[in-house]
Parts: sequence; C-alpha cells; structure tokens
Amino acid sequence: MSETVFTKIIRGEIPCHRVFEDERVFAFLDIAPLAPGHVLVVPKEPAPTLDALSEESAAAIGRVLPRIARAVVAVTGTRDFNVLQNNGAAAHQAVPHVHFHIIPKPAGGGLGIDWPSGRLDGDEGRRLAAEISARLATG
Repeated sequence: MSETVFTKIIRGEIPCHRVFEDERVFAFLDIAPLAPGHVLVVPKEPAPTLDALSEESAAAIGRVLPRIARAVVAVTGTRDFNVLQNNGAAAHQAVPHVHFHIIPKPAGGGLGIDWPSGRLDGDEGRRLAAEISARLATG
C-alpha cells in the first residue's frame, strides 16, 4: 500500500490534535470537521479498506471505538452521533487507509445522509444470506 496522509500523521511527520493512541490504534481530530469533536479513529496497520484489515487491528478498533465515542459525547455535550466508515473511492473514501469517523450530531449540524432505501425480495434475501453464510463458513 502506498503511503497516505494518515501514515504520516501516525509517524508524527504531520501534526495533529491526537486524542488517543495505543499499540494498534491512533485517533485524532478531523481538520475538516462536520461538527466540533469530529474524531478519526485509524488503525496503525496501513490497510486500504476494512476487508483488508487484520482481525487483530479490527478487534483493537472495536475495543476503543465505544470509549472514544463516550469521551466525545461527554466533552461536546452532544448525545447523538454517527460512526461512519467508507471503503473505496466510489463509497466516498477520500484517504485509502481504513478509518472510522465519530461525528457528533448537534441540532442543525453534523453528518447529513440521504438514504434511498430499497426493498429486499424474500427469494433474493434467502439466496444472499445463504451465499454470505457459506462464504463465512469457509473462511
């Protein structure tokens, strides 16, 4: 994987407002926040998308996301928030290094989402569930 702005931030080559760091995870304030307290949570492992991330790094992020979210909620006083993670340019991922956004949702601010919901057909749902389950069973 090529170097990204996040690998440079993790190494200290680009300054940031760090809020958390351990052996596997680095978290810092977004420099283009959607709301005050918008934090990026990044694995130190340089994987471009979530499906390329090791189980160890994924577990490390899973352990700290709730803790960081509680801190953001407490400090900002904003009870509602979004956790957002995008994979690939077509899915709006701007930096090809796995990262999670914790975005407070104050009244009239934060993340706006247009969610054009569809409808799951029963036969298609059964087929997809069976295929995904089978893939999970094989590794």
